[in-house]
Amino acid sequence: MKKLCSLALVGAAITLGGCGVSSDPQCTTQAKDTWMDENEFQNQLKDEGYTIDKFEVTDGQCYEIYGKDANGKNVEIYFNPVNGEVVKEEND
Repeated sequence: MKKLCSLALVGAAITLGGCGVSSDPQCTTQAKDTWMDENEFQNQLKDEGYTIDKFEVTDGQCYEIYGKDANGKNVEIYFNPVNGEVVKEEND
């Protein structure tokens, strides 16, 4: 019985340990047909001086870029795909 309880506690710890909160923000709940076109959005950012090394759509329904800003600083930025608003930004 003692062994069974220990196994149950280990299993619970592993399960709970895997339920960490994601650091990705929630950017929108709007339907995808209301989102800005991905290519047009990227071109707009490039016109503003950004260099995009990686572009992705996150689970939090964000457009996320990794790259450099107009000053050459590394950035990771999450954008609302509906209106292009910055939701979260991390700089080096």
